[in-house]
Amino acid sequence: MKAPRENDTDLHRGIEPLRTTFAILILLLGFVAGARAESGFGVLEARAGDAEPVEMVALSSTVDVAVSGLVAEARIRQRFTNTSDAWVEAQYLLPLPDGAAVHDLELRIGSRVVVGEIREKEQARAEYVEAAASGRRAALVEADRPQLFRTAVANIAPGETVEVDVRWWQSIAYRDGRFRFALPLTYTPRYTQASTDLEGATGNPSADDAHAGQAPRVGVHIAIDAGLELSRVESASHRISVARDGRRHTVTLADGEVPADRDFTLEWTPVLGAEPAAAVLAEQRGGETYAMVMLMPREELANPLPRELVLVVDTSGSMEGESLRQARAALDLALTSLTPRDRFNVIQFNSVTEALFDSPVAAQPGDVKLAREWVARLQATGGTEMAPALERALAGAPPAGYVRQVVFATDGAIDDAGRLYTLIDRDLRESRLFPVGIGSAPNTVFIERAATLGRGTSITIADLGEVSERMRTLFTKLERPALRDVTLAWPGAAEVYPSRLPDLYAGEPLLVVARLPAASGALHASAHADLAPWQVSQRLDGAGHATGIARLWARRKIDDLERSLDVGGDAGAVREGILALALDHHLVTRYTSLVAVEKTPVRPLEDDLASTRVANGAPTGGVAFAATATGAPAQRLFGFGLLALALLTMLAARRVRHG
Repeated sequence: MKAPRENDTDLHRGIEPLRTTFAILILLLGFVAGARAESGFGVLEARAGDAEPVEMVALSSTVDVAVSGLVAEARIRQRFTNTSDAWVEAQYLLPLPDGAAVHDLELRIGSRVVVGEIREKEQARAEYVEAAASGRRAALVEADRPQLFRTAVANIAPGETVEVDVRWWQSIAYRDGRFRFALPLTYTPRYTQASTDLEGATGNPSADDAHAGQAPRVGVHIAIDAGLELSRVESASHRISVARDGRRHTVTLADGEVPADRDFTLEWTPVLGAEPAAAVLAEQRGGETYAMVMLMPREELANPLPRELVLVVDTSGSMEGESLRQARAALDLALTSLTPRDRFNVIQFNSVTEALFDSPVAAQPGDVKLAREWVARLQATGGTEMAPALERALAGAPPAGYVRQVVFATDGAIDDAGRLYTLIDRDLRESRLFPVGIGSAPNTVFIERAATLGRGTSITIADLGEVSERMRTLFTKLERPALRDVTLAWPGAAEVYPSRLPDLYAGEPLLVVARLPAASGALHASAHADLAPWQVSQRLDGAGHATGIARLWARRKIDDLERSLDVGGDAGAVREGILALALDHHLVTRYTSLVAVEKTPVRPLEDDLASTRVANGAPTGGVAFAATATGAPAQRLFGFGLLALALLTMLAARRVRHG
């Protein structure tokens, strides 16, 4: 064999660092671009050097949930199998339930288990990228946006299967005599205003892109210990099998693993007479007590409070067509639900704001008829000037004893959300805000945060065919306000979330989490009702134990800190507060991520690492994709990265030539 020349050795020494630099740079740029690409659900072809595109990384998932009263511990185990002959990295967008406190990550390769650690987001990403580039197996879970998490797994060998476990805690909803658990199994891509604002370019993935590759499959196993007798356990979304052992129920999918093409919902109903009137659960952690309390108003409080309903509809040009037609139908539905006891007004806005009446009026038949005719004539035109409409809707005060409900229907296409958050916080007073996002790409973040600031609830309706049904559900709820101005008196100092308590509607409990010195004494609750003031006391002594409440409390406080940014909170102080909570309670947040890294490299550095993005299951009935494009900052970053790489290459080559 011919001995290598000295210049060849020098060249090899010069190129090897470049190979690692190139790998790290490409991974970083790929991850940043992935974070910018809002759809993220089409299957991207991945190439290892000049080879043919690698095949799709097949994915299946298993979800295990253990329900104990009002708290659930959940785990999703994702299996990534590399069916290609190249080393690959898989990326996947993972939707989780609202309020999920994500706290643990495990990477399993055969009998080996690598446990994830919580890190500041930048540090976690750097550790992941460096490990991936150096040939070590690694996994990363980071928050993409509220309730959507990005997972990545690097260095899956040809033919190899790895498992990633992500775990979280969540509370269980209870309303109208039923407990409810919802698990998102797919996600509809949404419009990113920044993309079109920066570039003016748009692109719609085709249906073929959305369905490319094999659809992910999922299995579900839920163990329910509700603490009381149940009469029914049922799912409106999937066929299920239910096994009963005393008060415990085990739920599985009747068809085994199914395509992840629709959200999974499960409801369980207590035996008549066994409904919870109150519940107190507690957890001791670090010398402190964390409590979850549910209080249920008595049934006789279902007599509704009088209300003042203000209907606001977006008639800007972006609402033209089916969006406005459905919005008009929804408002007409609301107007027909009014009684002479109620008061109302209707407001439309585009570039200008116009109200039907100067101020809310009694819902007499003649005025209701006039309003329905006025709504039927609304046309879409002009821009989206939302602030004047919000100011008009929140102005003044309702008569004594009335609940003012402001229903705000819009596609949410706005640029200055911060100004609107400040306006809501300043002018809300006795009003309650119920934003409704209509269309294939509403600004979901704005809709949800406006509802929280407005002490109401929000709904987002991407499928225009569901507008009537979803709005009917909302208006049915709004017809039955039971309690307003709810206050809680705790024994001693308590930090409670939500910090702003909402009004309660018939069949709706009050659920709060608190940090206390001890679970002792009594909690006193009071509120205004229609016939007489409502008061109830609940002893905290003898609270049942439940693990996970401390993390749920921390998650609620983190949400509260994030919302403070919307109304001018100090960004530095908020970041420090969230970091302290996240690191203490081991939680994924906007500033922290979970990263798991194997110590020993497995991929030879001379082998390239290809990257593929695993497609989520497309929602049944098709996907209403939003117009998206990679923003200019990401494109510029990519360009600067390639330029830097070229400069590094030239410098290395020059050093080799001139020795």
